[in-house]
Amino acid sequence: MSNVTRSRRQVRLSRALGIALTPKAVKHFEKRPYPPGEHGRARRRTESDYAVRLREKQRLRAQYGLREKQMARAFEEARKAPGLTGEALVEILESRLDALVLRAGIARTTLQARQAVVHRHILVDGKIVDRPSFKVKPGQTVQVKPKSQAMVPFQVAAAGAHRDVLPKVPAYLDVQLEKLSFILVRAPKRAEVPVTCEVQLVVEHYSR
Repeated sequence: MSNVTRSRRQVRLSRALGIALTPKAVKHFEKRPYPPGEHGRARRRTESDYAVRLREKQRLRAQYGLREKQMARAFEEARKAPGLTGEALVEILESRLDALVLRAGIARTTLQARQAVVHRHILVDGKIVDRPSFKVKPGQTVQVKPKSQAMVPFQVAAAGAHRDVLPKVPAYLDVQLEKLSFILVRAPKRAEVPVTCEVQLVVEHYSR
């Protein structure tokens, strides 16, 4: 799939879910703040509880770019964790390596963050990790591999070019962007994680 096609799909999905999943989608939202399709401008019918919960789950899944099986696996882990399941779910997803690479500003989108990991450009405590789902632990240092730092996409990131389209760096990260490096200071807390989601509806969806 070409980058153009992928970008168009992300914009369309963004409009369907009512959230901007990429910086490009933000611009499209400003022009067309309604769902795609010929009935996009029409007022939505009263939705069933199931439809509302499903859409909320899809919104959360899309923001992390996950497949359904990955999402369900994360929910099962959250269900067994102490505390509120919905909050635990977001905290688990936010601990993913690709999510944190994005939050730190080393990538501009979730897809870029994932590609950086899969293409073996990212080190965790000095060792290459090529699994986007790798769970980063508090105290671990993540950085772009020294040999990769001279590549144009990472030089662009080091100059802070993505900061204007990304949320403010959350307090659980200590970022040295010019060095393309960050430390996960502590576990993320739901209230600090910059995702749009009514997590209780996601819990209700999986618990039905």
